[in-house]
Amino acid sequence: MMHILSAAMAVLLSVSVSAHAQSPDRSQPVNIDADKVTVDDRNKVHVFEGSVVLTQGTLMLKGDKIVVTQDTAGFHNGVATAGSGRLVTFRQKRMSDGAWVDGEAERIEYSSQNERAKLFNRAQIQSAGNIVRGQYIEYDAATENYLVTDAPGHSSGSKTPATSRVHVTIPPKDNKTNPPATGR
Repeated sequence: MMHILSAAMAVLLSVSVSAHAQSPDRSQPVNIDADKVTVDDRNKVHVFEGSVVLTQGTLMLKGDKIVVTQDTAGFHNGVATAGSGRLVTFRQKRMSDGAWVDGEAERIEYSSQNERAKLFNRAQIQSAGNIVRGQYIEYDAATENYLVTDAPGHSSGSKTPATSRVHVTIPPKDNKTNPPATGR
């Protein structure tokens, strides 16, 4: 049972929460603190509830509930959620440049079969000053591509200007190598 838990959580979170998951994190043990855990070995369902904190290497995920399931082919699917008004949060260091990736959403889902993470409702990922925000963010770990949109994570039936747009912030390039021109 613990092997299934460790494998499931490693798969769920080592890819799902970071745009550039740090490979060494995948080889680290998964530690989960929660108020309660329910295990259904027959149906391959594990539910962690109450101030859940999951760590693996540089990765830290915080939420109110994490449900991990295993399908008949052995692939793991995970769903992390937060209580009313709150968000699931994560932080992980990227291997490529050492920058931190921070993210949040009301719900984060991950499928090990297609290596895709989906962040639903009030979703945001921030790294190296770049911010991507929308109601739905899908990340493909194999291609390292994002899709950011208002659907399918839109939680209300009506679209308002505040929720129907995607927002990206890209910081200006550091101009230390090209000092500003001086007036003559």
